[in-house]
Amino acid sequence: MSDLTIANTVCDLILGDVREHLPLEKIPLEGDVLGLGTTTSVDNGELTFLRNGDEQSSIWRCVAHDGSIVRLTPGDGSGHFPYVCFTGDARALRRPVDLEILGDPEGRPLQGLVEDAIAQGQRLGTLEAAPIYGVRLIAHWHELVITVASKLCMGQQRRNLGIASSEAGTTVAGLSLYDMLQHYRLAPQPGVDANDPIRYLGRSMQWDCCGFFDTEPELGRVTVPQEGAHLHLHGCSTDLAYGGHLHHEHPSTRLSRLESLWIYPLRSIKALASDLAIESLVYRAGALHFRVSNIGSMDVSDVGVAVVIDDRYSNHRYVRIPWLKAGESEDFTMPLSLPKGDHRISVIADPEQLVIEVEGRRANNRMDLDVVSA
Repeated sequence: MSDLTIANTVCDLILGDVREHLPLEKIPLEGDVLGLGTTTSVDNGELTFLRNGDEQSSIWRCVAHDGSIVRLTPGDGSGHFPYVCFTGDARALRRPVDLEILGDPEGRPLQGLVEDAIAQGQRLGTLEAAPIYGVRLIAHWHELVITVASKLCMGQQRRNLGIASSEAGTTVAGLSLYDMLQHYRLAPQPGVDANDPIRYLGRSMQWDCCGFFDTEPELGRVTVPQEGAHLHLHGCSTDLAYGGHLHHEHPSTRLSRLESLWIYPLRSIKALASDLAIESLVYRAGALHFRVSNIGSMDVSDVGVAVVIDDRYSNHRYVRIPWLKAGESEDFTMPLSLPKGDHRISVIADPEQLVIEVEGRRANNRMDLDVVSA
C-alpha cells in the first residue's frame, strides 16, 4: 500500500462541481490513520481524522453552519467525499519532534514551526526526505481562526475562465479559496467589535490537529496550489465541541504552545481517479443495447450518456445515471427505429467532460457502431 492515497486533489476541488466521490468504507481506519478532506455539497463541511488511542482512527465531519462536529459512521448518509487524502496505519512512520530543541513556539507561525521541525529531523538523521509529510499535533492557542467549507461548488466560474470570461467569474477568481469560506473565531473572550465578520464560537483553545506538509504546494495535491502554502491542517477542539480547517496564517491566529508534534515521511503517493467506459454496443430487433461502466476507483454521480445517430447532435438522445459505483456497470435498452440504409450510432459517456478523468483515458468513453438497416 502507498504511504498516501489522494482521491481527487485540492486543485480539482476548488474548480468546483466535483462529481467523483470516495465512500467512507474505502478508507481503512485501523491504527494511526492521517487524513483530511471535504464532505458533499449536500451536507457541507470539512473532514478531520482523529486517533482513538493507537489502535483505531475515526473521521469527524465539521459542520459548516455552526462549526460543530459529528463523528461519521457507515450508512449515516454523509460518507461520500469529493476530496480526501489519507494514509494507512502510519505508526511505523511516526517521528516525534523534540519540542525543546524546536524552541519556544509562543506566537510563531505554525507553518514555520513545522518546517523547522522537518529541517531539524533531517539534520539529525531522524527524518527521511519525502515529497509530503504527515503532521499530527496538539496545540494550545491564544486565539484561533478556523474556516469550514460552506459551498463546494465554488469554482465553476474558475473552470469557465479557461474558455471565456464573465463579470461574475472575474469577481470570484479574484478571491482566495479561504475568503469564500465560513470563518469562526476561538478565543478566551468574545471580541468587542459588534461588526466583526468572523463569528465567535467559544473558549475551546486546545486542539487536536492532523494534516500534511507538501514540499511542492504548487501541485495542489494536499494544499492550496500556490507558492508558500505548504501546510494544510484540519482539527477538532479536544473537548469535541468544534472543528474545521485551521486558518493558521490568519492575522488573528496566535499560537500559545505545542503539547506534541509528530512528523511522518510519506514517500509514495497513489492518486485515485474515475474512468467511465462504454463496454458494449449492439443494435438488434429495433433496439439499441449498451453498457456503461465505471472502471475507475471512485464512485461517480450524475453521469450523462448521449446517443447520437449519424452525427446529428442536434437530435441526440440523452440518458442520465444518478450514481455509478466504482467497478459497477449499468445496461440500457433503447428502442430505436432507423430508416433504411447505412447508419453510424455513437454512444458517449460524459459528453460534456464534467467527470474528472486522467488524460488519455477518455477514449473509452465513446463507442461507435455501423449499422445497415433493411
